[in-house]
Amino acid sequence: MNESERKKTALIAGAGGLLGRAMTSRLRSGWNTVALTHADLDITSREQVEAAMEKTRPDIVINCVATADVDRCEREPDWAYAVNESGPQGLGRCARLINAEIVHVSTDYVFDGEKEGFYTQADEPNPLSVYAKSKLAGERAAESENERAYIIRTSWIFGAGGKNFGSRVVELARAGAHLKGVTDQTSIPTYAPDLAARIEEIIRLGSHGLYHVTSAGVTSWYDFARLALDMSGLDHIEIEKVTRADLRQLAPRPRNSAMRCLLSERLGLAPLRHWKDALPEFLGEMKN
Repeated sequence: MNESERKKTALIAGAGGLLGRAMTSRLRSGWNTVALTHADLDITSREQVEAAMEKTRPDIVINCVATADVDRCEREPDWAYAVNESGPQGLGRCARLINAEIVHVSTDYVFDGEKEGFYTQADEPNPLSVYAKSKLAGERAAESENERAYIIRTSWIFGAGGKNFGSRVVELARAGAHLKGVTDQTSIPTYAPDLAARIEEIIRLGSHGLYHVTSAGVTSWYDFARLALDMSGLDHIEIEKVTRADLRQLAPRPRNSAMRCLLSERLGLAPLRHWKDALPEFLGEMKN
């Protein structure tokens, strides 16, 4: 069997999270997948990372470890940097030592949100929060340790089993929770299975670099939630319109962080579908 016929091995760190589960499902048929949850692999532990790499000898490492608690990062910066910078750095280094590639997933929050229109790779990051600063540091750490790196910035990931507002809004509405939807922060909701499919596509192309991968369609969390409830037959449920200032959150968020990918366009990758077109699939998963 030659190299092109060999089924490659992908080690997925953070396989218990929303994107990690979507990534594992996506790669299950065409790859040897090693799906490691936080209980299996703490990426902040050098010993655990080295042991996992030596045991599995992957061709590619996909870092889906995410710290979605932006405000906790503000309170606990040492923890934030351990997970978001030191972890990717160790994964990148260990991957390089066994001649493996690395995918590191980052965030739209690396931008300050003051730009009108779409952020591209040509725009200089200016992170506002500890979360965002640590995520940008993680991008640079992974890339500095491993030149065969794919850095994937994405935004507002939603999908069945997620913990954020977009993923849970229907569940919360059915449980009778009082819902608040932010109106003055915009970006692009990105459906986890679509993101996972594009990441696999990028890996197979083999063009290392910095990508912006999102669904299509800029919106606010309020408008996203309103449509999700309407499509679920919950149009009678009210959502209180609020601003970020109303919520008095500890960490600042970018006002507008919608992104566009120049590299994907150069490579001829078609845009992902609109988040509205992914909603029926997402809502169908919620029923199962």
